[in-house]
Amino acid sequence: MIVEPNGVIGILGGGQLGRMLATAAAEIGLKTHILCPDDHAPAYDVSSAHTVAGYLDEYALAKFAKSVDVITYEFENVPVEAVEFLNNLGAVVRPGAKALETAQDRLVEKEFARGIGAETAAFHPVDDLDSLKAGLEKVSRPAILKTRRLGYDGKGQTRITTQDSDLSGAYEKAIEFAWDEVGAAPSILEGFVPFTREISIIGARGENGEIKLYDPAENVHKGGILRTSSVPAAVSEATAEKARAVTRKMLEALDYVGVIGVEFFVLENGDVIVNEYAPRVHNSGHWTEDGCAVSQFEQHIRAVAGWPLGDPARHSDAVMENLIGDDVKSWRALAGEPQTCVHLYGKREARPGRKMGHVTRITKKS
Repeated sequence: MIVEPNGVIGILGGGQLGRMLATAAAEIGLKTHILCPDDHAPAYDVSSAHTVAGYLDEYALAKFAKSVDVITYEFENVPVEAVEFLNNLGAVVRPGAKALETAQDRLVEKEFARGIGAETAAFHPVDDLDSLKAGLEKVSRPAILKTRRLGYDGKGQTRITTQDSDLSGAYEKAIEFAWDEVGAAPSILEGFVPFTREISIIGARGENGEIKLYDPAENVHKGGILRTSSVPAAVSEATAEKARAVTRKMLEALDYVGVIGVEFFVLENGDVIVNEYAPRVHNSGHWTEDGCAVSQFEQHIRAVAGWPLGDPARHSDAVMENLIGDDVKSWRALAGEPQTCVHLYGKREARPGRKMGHVTRITKKS
């Protein structure tokens, strides 16, 4: 299926990723229709049409489906039921429900990664305090307890450290505290990975199975939120190829159409450990807007529209920095910096931890 110029891409979700997808679509002659429950979603400003409705509003979904040629989503917490409902109506949704459902459960995601031969941190399912204790025996400490569903940017998780003494009673209290921190919800316990750096691969797969991969980005997180992504990453070509190989396997195993973001831990010996994947365009790929001829956003639109994929080659070195909360107040100074590209998301209120925009500083390719 190919969406012709002037065709309409439906997007579930109206945040900054939806906004950038809509902008990319417009640049290649395609229109967008956003469906989102928010009254003032950032993507509305740049889309051809929008519908304010919940993701499980069947009447709104049915009407939405009739107005578009193909449907995609901009974040991984869109209910799988919505995608299945749209599929049952005969709508084409890319990526499909399998990629979305796998990414929404961290335990299923880890099992999937292991199933394609990728390495992951040691992990153990947790449903209660007893299984949490059993998991700590298996993966040891330090460890991270994460809710299986929802949670992002450091939310829905807590750390259990080696300082908690088994003899003092602090150990029992630490376990109970950790369980309370995740809301006593089904969780996954992950062992600590002694990594040297974090990288990510942005990959794309077309409906014909064609795969294109961008250069790996090196990522720095603070407080669980991505602060910077830099290319080139300080890794060997052998390490980069290991990450690429895993990304290719994921795209094929999921029968994926669209852009995916896969995060990796890099070990001292150069091996890579899968952290997680996102079935969508990814924050660590924002540098591609200014560092490549075809951005991750245009690449995703091309893929879901059935167009040929673009060249992901990098023409510049780049450092992307997120503007979090009040960081956005420095927009004027940033706009005056040479070789600095400013991207603001049009959000009405700056809050701590909220991504308000990003800047990308580009330099000559090394």
